[in-house]
Amino acid sequence: MIAGFFKKIVVVMVAASLTLATGAPAAEINLPDLGSPADAVLSKNAEAQLGRAIMRQIRASGQLVEDPQITEYVNDIGHRIAAQANFDGNHEFTFFVVDDPTINAFALPGGFIGVHTGLLDATRNEDELAGVLAHEVAHVTQRHIARAIHASQRRSILSTAMMLGVILATAAGGLDGDAIQGAIAVTQGTAAQGQINFTRSNEYEADRVGISALADSGFDPQGMASFFEVISRNTSPSQSQIPAFLQTHPVSSARIAETRARARDYAPVHTTDSVNYGIAKVRLEVAGKRTPEAAVEYYERERYEFQSDTERYGRALAYMRDGRYREANRIFEDLANREPEVIAYHIGLADSQLELELIAEAIESYERARNLFPRNMPLVIHYAEALLKLGQAELAHDMLLDLLNNAPPTPQQIRLIARAAIEAGENAEANYYMAEYRFMIGDLVGGVNFLRRALQVPELEEIQRIRFEARIDFVRDFMTEEQLQQMQMSRSIG
Repeated sequence: MIAGFFKKIVVVMVAASLTLATGAPAAEINLPDLGSPADAVLSKNAEAQLGRAIMRQIRASGQLVEDPQITEYVNDIGHRIAAQANFDGNHEFTFFVVDDPTINAFALPGGFIGVHTGLLDATRNEDELAGVLAHEVAHVTQRHIARAIHASQRRSILSTAMMLGVILATAAGGLDGDAIQGAIAVTQGTAAQGQINFTRSNEYEADRVGISALADSGFDPQGMASFFEVISRNTSPSQSQIPAFLQTHPVSSARIAETRARARDYAPVHTTDSVNYGIAKVRLEVAGKRTPEAAVEYYERERYEFQSDTERYGRALAYMRDGRYREANRIFEDLANREPEVIAYHIGLADSQLELELIAEAIESYERARNLFPRNMPLVIHYAEALLKLGQAELAHDMLLDLLNNAPPTPQQIRLIARAAIEAGENAEANYYMAEYRFMIGDLVGGVNFLRRALQVPELEEIQRIRFEARIDFVRDFMTEEQLQQMQMSRSIG
């Protein structure tokens, strides 16, 4: 389960914070901004490095949702909010979805914000999802992780001083064992209460900043309190059944009331859910069913004519999963004709045509959608995968290269373009892409080895040689001594 994995992450973060706080050479510590003592223990650059390291572990866990349509949607909503909260422009954000049924969301150092599939499913509308994301964005912009480390250091110093006081008093006054234990317990309780107070302060601050960003980005500012109420109302008193979100973001009736009151400071907003909100939830629903038959049964509970368009879309996806491509095709065609502005309907139509071996029609549908939505990430990914199935690897490679030169790729997308390059006979570029993939998952030595393979490809162009060698030199500057030795050994063996 991801819960156990995140316990490991906490250990990594604590270890990293202690290293950064106590072991960093003076030359590596950035001077803090005035009024920002958090920078003294964890610079923004160090936060980003720590966040990237944790993200590599999350990717390695295999629980990252790789559906490009869901990823694109969550990032669209997240960046819309972040644009209103990131006042100084010093924070970069990446939003991702974790395949975990528990209701939770979290902010990592460096602006990486994760949402569990369980939380997305639990939201009743887009404003509630936006409220959660706004809260997490505020944790990042207010630098709560760095400030927590700074506060923890101060509490440790205070706790140590109090403990020394107890020992000195014991030596001077001859206290018995029970009195000593009682005094130590008071010391530990004081430190724990300090942590609780600091956590509460962070949560209230994230609520305040998040609600402001929520309102400024056009969402209903009541969305945050609305979701707090939903999960609080449906919570069992048993600790084992408390949603993870409540365990990491404690919500009291007083906090809900304050969040409601703060939201009333903003003008009322009447919003409607975007189509993409419903599509994201439906895609998770279909993918989450244990069998194709279960997915079909779920969406056939209600007669077709009484279903909403997103429910009909879900039915078509279920049919696709069950191999009933013709039935799916009829639904997608109807949806795309009636609502041509919805990208997902065009993708579904083209995908179903491809499965029915209507190749010309599928290409026409992909191209029509591409003209309507140029460089749309999910569309290009689906189209490129289709082209690879059809043996048109060179066109897939060119299309992906154009996209990834204009949008930050995920490791999975880097692997896709590497596959396209291999099938197109672009061996040097394929090795280059695999090098970038290894770098993104934290394997610097493996990445350099791929670049070396690229340099050995016959008929390598001079411009490629210069680019690959420059990349090796750049990466080498970030390697540890151990990694440099590994690189040298692998070169000797090769």
